[in-house]
This record gives sequence, structure tokens and C-alpha cells, in this order.
Amino acid sequence: MWKGKCCIDVRVMEGAGGSPCTSPQPASRGRSFLPALSLQELSRRRQFLRGHAAPFSAILTDSFGRQHSYLRISLTEKCNLRCQYCMPEEGVQLTPKANLLTTEEILTLARLFVKEGVDKIRLTGGEPLIRPDVVDIVAQLQQLEGLRTIGVTTNGINLARLLPQLQKVGLSAINISLDTLVPAKFEFIVRRKGFHKVMEGIHKAIELGYNPVKVNCVVMRGLNEDELLDFAALTEGLPLDVRFIEYMPFDGNKWNFKKMVSYKEMLDTVRQQWPELEKLPEEESSTAKAFKIPGFQGQISFITSMSEHFCGTCNRLRITADGNLKVCLFGNSEVSLRDHLRAGASEQELLRIIGAAVGRKKRQHAGMFSISQMKNRPMILIELFLMFRDSPPANPSISSWDALHVEGLRSRMSFSSQMATLWKGYRVPQTPPLAQQQLGSGSFQRHYTSHVDSNANSKCLSPGSWASAAPSGPQLTSEQLTHVDSEGRAAMVDVGKKPDTERVAVASAVVLLGPVAFKLVQQNQLKKGDALVVAQLAGVQAAKLTSQLIPLCHHVALSHVQVQLELDSTRHAVEIRASCRARGPTGVEMEALTSAAVAALTLYDMCKAVSRDIVLEEIKLISKTGGQRGDFHRA
Repeated sequence: MWKGKCCIDVRVMEGAGGSPCTSPQPASRGRSFLPALSLQELSRRRQFLRGHAAPFSAILTDSFGRQHSYLRISLTEKCNLRCQYCMPEEGVQLTPKANLLTTEEILTLARLFVKEGVDKIRLTGGEPLIRPDVVDIVAQLQQLEGLRTIGVTTNGINLARLLPQLQKVGLSAINISLDTLVPAKFEFIVRRKGFHKVMEGIHKAIELGYNPVKVNCVVMRGLNEDELLDFAALTEGLPLDVRFIEYMPFDGNKWNFKKMVSYKEMLDTVRQQWPELEKLPEEESSTAKAFKIPGFQGQISFITSMSEHFCGTCNRLRITADGNLKVCLFGNSEVSLRDHLRAGASEQELLRIIGAAVGRKKRQHAGMFSISQMKNRPMILIELFLMFRDSPPANPSISSWDALHVEGLRSRMSFSSQMATLWKGYRVPQTPPLAQQQLGSGSFQRHYTSHVDSNANSKCLSPGSWASAAPSGPQLTSEQLTHVDSEGRAAMVDVGKKPDTERVAVASAVVLLGPVAFKLVQQNQLKKGDALVVAQLAGVQAAKLTSQLIPLCHHVALSHVQVQLELDSTRHAVEIRASCRARGPTGVEMEALTSAAVAALTLYDMCKAVSRDIVLEEIKLISKTGGQRGDFHRA
């Protein structure tokens, strides 16, 4: 059944600019290719074929005339990374294995859609490359007559190892998710290591001839919008299509309009650096607005799902890992093809179900503000554009980006065609270089904070912000130790009957580095990397793990962690301030103290090769609020 497929071979032959296709797609896909033709003859044949092509499948054509020739299939809900914007912070409940599509069911549905006109299939997840039989699935899809493109969207962790096999059996397109070029920031975003594996996967794809290699980057304000130019610079010497994606709302990712960087803002940023930026022509069903910097090998694109939707030319359908058909990524309407398949539905019955779902597809999805209020699957359970989580906090009210708003992490290197130089270091300027405060020595002062609240006047740690305050509220204390029982044995306090209240605690620490280590930290020249960034991340992680470090502490579901660091040139010291917040029956003093202490210890570890004459001092509780004993503020 060749519905709408008469011109497929011509399209494949053309490639870019009408020249023979040079993509790594295997030459043999169950059909013969015509010999090279002149452009005039090629144009004449294409016009003839278009005029005589069979109508596209009515089953896959919606009520607005959109022809759905592109199918995305999720192979798994699992992922080996833990992206903060893909999953809710409380995690997701995975579908039991018995309810997921089997390999044969995937291939059965793929055959059905290809017979009806689908000529492109993209495998997604979760992370599709962790599925053990992914190579076999690609090999069997390659046998489907009429299927022109088989693509995969991956986080890149397993790509270098599997790509040679995948290319051999027919994989023709690759999208790799990467949201930062800074290794420490990568680890923060995905809650896993693996930055260099992703880079290895990108290199392998280029080495094997994929052109372009698409790199997907979700841009989020306060996290990575400062890396736009660095990503764009990669295209100078590499055949990449760096695709900047507007941050989109999904169930549990705590979408906030303020965190979305619009296409126009991103485009303006790039044009300020490269005013000669050229707009490239778009395919009718393209979701990306493509641009090229003259003289650069690759290109950049913008996927404007939120600010400028492309619903009018949408040609995509999605099958989730549990076998549900979604006709719109942002819609909450789904129909289970798995259930009908397992109930013994015939091919015609399945087609009627698919046709009915496609026919109900709306003209366009809701606006960005309406979408953020809709109930929809988390991204991890639909498919992952962008992938990456250690044990998530149990409190669903935690906001990933508010909990740790990393501002100003920037790559320190200039980016060129040699990608190997991209990740050797980074710096953390709080303000632009020209606006930085100069110290008497002529060097720049560095501030670092793990969180900036856009609705408040947040200040970096400074002596002025540590104003002493008299204790407030009833200062109730116990004349007996609370963590021992009547016989003097260690025991955890029973807080089961205590009421839940809002708890906040702030603690501090000071690390006296000495002049040599202080200067290296100040100028970010330590061989181990940026001590302030690493210490800040360690402080946040320590707060979350306090109950595992202090034996009799209760586990607390933190709703906020903030770590601030400031360099004190007069003492050659780093001043640390950690604050924690939670709602519950017990306080968060230990979380704040542990956070400050571990951040201090991390600074020691980062600097000990330079000097062993480092002193940790003044680890203390600054304040705490909430609870039966009342508030405390250190004078």
C-alpha cells in the first residue's frame, strides 16, 4: 500500500541542495535507487510524481487536512539519567512491565502506521538506548517498505557504544540531548555523572558520518541561557544542528513562565554576537526555525513550542511505552492501542480506532499558560527529548529550579571546532566583568549564591547581611537530653504526634584559606576546578542527606535549600551561609548545619593540595523558626 509514497525515492536522492544524499543512512533499504539525474530532469520527474501521487491515507489525515507521516514510539519509561524538568520531583510510578508494549507489538503497530503513510519513525523513551533489544528493533523497522527515516532521541550516555551497530542496521538520524557545556552544571541538572560520555557519543556520531548531528538544548532562565553563544559557537567547526528548545510545562516539572526564555530573546542574543546570521528555508512540517552563521559548518535552530506554536503543520503522532496513542504532545487525550491489540482487534478495527483519534485532533494546543494548568503525563512517561536523577525529595511542593537556582555558571573557554577543549573549566561571575568590584590588589571579587529569588531582594553573603538580632519568641529548652531514653541509651525522638509547621533554619561556617589558596580560589585557578561551585553543590547535597549522616536525625522532605558563599579578602576566607526550609513535625537545624559544614569540608578538600594550613571555624546556627520551642536568632 503506497499511500502518498510515490515521490519517496526522489526525496531521498536529492539530499541537501539537490545533490546526492550523503547521510549515513544505509544504501539498501529494500528498494533500488535511480542513477544520478540532472537537476532539470529531476525537477520534471518530481513534478510528474506529485501530480500523479495517490492520496495520503484518510486514516492519518485529520479534520484540518494535516497528514501525519511521522510517528514517535517510546521504547521504555526508564532512563539512566534524572532530568529535573522531565520528571516530577516526587518521581514517577513506572508502568508494570507486563503493561508495556512488547517488541512484537511495537513492530506490529509500526507496520500498520507505515502501510498507512508514515515514512519517518523516531524511537524515544525514557532513554531508548537502555532497551536491550533496541538494535534488533531498528533492524526490523529497516525492513518496512516505505519507511524512509529511522531516528532516535537519546541522552547520549550509551550512544558511542551502540551507534556502530545501530548505523549498520539502519539508523539514519540522531538527536542528542545536552543542556550545558559545563560538567558540574550537567551533573546538577541530571543528578548523574556522564558529561564526557555524552561528548564521546557526539564525536562518534560525527565520526560515523551523521550530518547533521542534532543537539537538543532546553533553555531555562537562570540555568543555562548564558550558554547560548557557546552552543552556537560549536557549529563553526562541527556539523551540528544545535536546537534551542523553549522550556515547556509537563506534569510535575513546576513550569514557571519566568523560567522560559522565548525564541525571540534567544535569537536577539545570538544576533548581537553574529549580526550576519542567516535564516534558512523551512520544510512545511518542520518544528524548528533554522539559522546559519555564514562560514560555519553547522547551524542553529529554535523550537518555539510555547511562544510560536507550529500546530498548523503538525504531522506527528506518538505511541507511549504502555501503548497509548497521543495525537498531541500537549493534549491529555489518549487511546490504548495495546488493549485493543491484546484483545485480538483486527487490522481494520485498529485502523478505525486510530482514525477516530486522529480525527478528534484539535486545530492547535492550548496557550502556554493554559498548558501549565492542564493535567498531562510527565515528560518521562510520554517521551524524553532531553534526558537525565538521584533519589528525589519526597515533597511534591519542591521546585527544582527554586530549590537550587544556579545563576551565572559560565564556560570559561572560547569554543571552537576542537570540542575537546570545551569542558576544561568554568567560572562563576556574579556580575559582568566590567561591573565586578575590584579589590585593592586589582583582582576581581567573586560572589556565589546557589539561589536567587526573583521576587525578593536576595543578597550574597556579606557582613552587612549578618546583622545581629536579639532572640525572639519563647526560648524553651530541655534540661535533659532528648536523644536518650530513661536508661541512658541512644534513641530517636518520637515526633509522630507533633503538628506540622513551617520550619526554617540558617547556619554558617568560615574557612580560613590563607593567602595562596585564597588567591587561587578567587581567580578560579585550582587544578581541581571551581571550588565555590563544587562546595555549593556539596552543601545542597549534604542538606538532603543529613538523616543518613547523623544517626538519630529524622528524614526531612526539604522544600528549599540555599547555599551562599562570599570571599573575604581581609581574612583570606570564604564565608558560607546555608539555609533550609521544610514543613513538618521536626526542625531543620541539623540540615542547615550539615550543609554549611560539608560545604566547608569540600573547600578544604579542593584546596588541600595547595595548603594544609586551612582552618574551619565558626560553624554555628544563626537562626531557626517554627516548632514548639519558638524562634531563635543568634545575637
